[in-house]
Amino acid sequence: MADPIVALLGDKVQGKDGEVQVSSLRKEGVLGLYFSAHWCPPCRRFTPQLAEWYGKFKKTSNGDKFEIVFVSSDRSEEDCEGYYKDMPWLVLPFSLRAKKEELGNKYQVSGIPTLVFIDSQSGDVITTKARAIVGEDPEGTKFPWK
Repeated sequence: MADPIVALLGDKVQGKDGEVQVSSLRKEGVLGLYFSAHWCPPCRRFTPQLAEWYGKFKKTSNGDKFEIVFVSSDRSEEDCEGYYKDMPWLVLPFSLRAKKEELGNKYQVSGIPTLVFIDSQSGDVITTKARAIVGEDPEGTKFPWK
C-alpha cells in the first residue's frame, strides 16, 4: 500500500541539515502543514508564536510524535529561503509548486497563515484550524488534538 504522507508531500522535504525522507515522518503522530509567506503581515506575526510553541512542544514527552512542514506561498525561492531561516521545522521544497497547489486545494486553504494538522499515519485531517490550538493549548496537553 502506498504511503499516504509520501503521496501528499513527495519523497523528500528539506530540513535545516539537509533532505529528510518523508517516509520517516510516518512514525510521528501528527504532522502540521503550515501555509505561509514572508510578504503576509499576519503570517509574520504568527510565525514567531508558532516557532515558540513548537520549540516548547518538541521538548514534551510527545515532541517526537509531531512535526511541521512549511508550505510556502512566497513569490520566489529566495523569499522562501529567507523566511524559512526563522523557522525550526521542515519545508516543502519551493520547486514543488504543483505539490503546493495540490495541498492548498486538498485542505481548502483560502488564506494565509493556515495551519493544518493531519494524522501522519493515515493522512486524515485532524483540523484545518490548527492555528487556534497554538493559543488554546499552549502546553500541548490535548495532543493529538483529535
